[in-house]
Amino acid sequence: MTPATLFYIIIGILVLDFVIDQCIDYLNARHFNDAIPGILRDIYSDEKYLESQAYKKANYNFSRLSAAFSLLLTLAFFFLDGFAYVDRIARSITDNEIGIALLFFGIIFLASDILTTPFAYYHTFVIEEKFGFNKTSVKTFLLDKLKGWLIGGLLGGGILALIIWFYNIAGPDFWIYAWIAVAVFTVFTNMFYSKLIVPVFNKQTPLEEGELRSAIEKYAAVAGFTLDNIFVIDGSKRSTKANAYFSGFGSQKRITLYDTLINDLETDEIVAVLAHEVGHYKKKHILFNMGTSLFLTGITLYILSLCIQIPELSYALGVPERSFHIGLITFGILYSPISELTGFIMNYCSRVFEYQADDYARESFGAEPLISALKKLSAGNLSNLTPHPAYVKMHYSHPTLLQRIQNLRKG
Repeated sequence: MTPATLFYIIIGILVLDFVIDQCIDYLNARHFNDAIPGILRDIYSDEKYLESQAYKKANYNFSRLSAAFSLLLTLAFFFLDGFAYVDRIARSITDNEIGIALLFFGIIFLASDILTTPFAYYHTFVIEEKFGFNKTSVKTFLLDKLKGWLIGGLLGGGILALIIWFYNIAGPDFWIYAWIAVAVFTVFTNMFYSKLIVPVFNKQTPLEEGELRSAIEKYAAVAGFTLDNIFVIDGSKRSTKANAYFSGFGSQKRITLYDTLINDLETDEIVAVLAHEVGHYKKKHILFNMGTSLFLTGITLYILSLCIQIPELSYALGVPERSFHIGLITFGILYSPISELTGFIMNYCSRVFEYQADDYARESFGAEPLISALKKLSAGNLSNLTPHPAYVKMHYSHPTLLQRIQNLRKG
């Protein structure tokens, strides 16, 4: 296959992906004005439902604009030989292959992020502000950007450097060593993410003694679940939206509750949300997701090892010499249809797991407190209660609120 043919296949994949996404988004948008299903009518007042529709439309219009801008920017970069230009800049600074790759990706990602920052700023300080969600200050917004660049550079750059080093010393077998390294990194970050990464952005404090902690400890004892690490995170410094999540495993497992969740929900509703999270742990969903992710990573790295030495991967982007970092860009785009398929399957599995976690919460604590919590969270987030089925299948990691309530009440 000639480099020119490969180039236009890449362009075709980028355009087709954009068109498919826009079609699915359009189908979803056509359902924004649908009547709310009967069992969900108590979530919104008429005025609040109009507000939720306005919020959905604002985000839809914004996403269309930002997606079109990203596509045009990407296509311009391809047609104007942007990769070859950045590659020449990197090679003018160093002749070390790892250094060239780090500079190459660093320049591209930094430039891309700077160009798209106005969109992120607009979404945060115009759309989210208009609908009462934003609590982020400009200072926090900018600091988050700088911290993200630093952590991304250290972690992403470190992993990339290690993979290229493996490639230089092991050749086609590099994928085995890279897979092991990624596996170790994944397990480590899953165990210590809340201790090492989260504190860079948020303050976490142990849940104080009181009614809520007593209720959680009582539930944990009944469920036979050891839970000593219950933390509250200051999510309200950025948004009014509420959340809770489970992280780690073994002695490092912990539940993190957003302060907004504690403020918005009653004690039994919070315990029900926690019971759902415990369900994920009890059903071993976390281990399944990690294992599946590592398996898919291994498959991807193996296929990459078969393709990375093909010089046409570099030539297709206008770069005259074969290199790992250019081949990685081309491979990533050519592999994206497979990634979409695996993402589709993983979303399906995730929705099944959500049902199972809901079932566990119903059996170990009760259905109605969880239903009440889900309704309040949906109302507080101005959630879409009538998404198109195709949009759900492609993008939702959770079943719709209607589906979850129907499942909870059938038991």
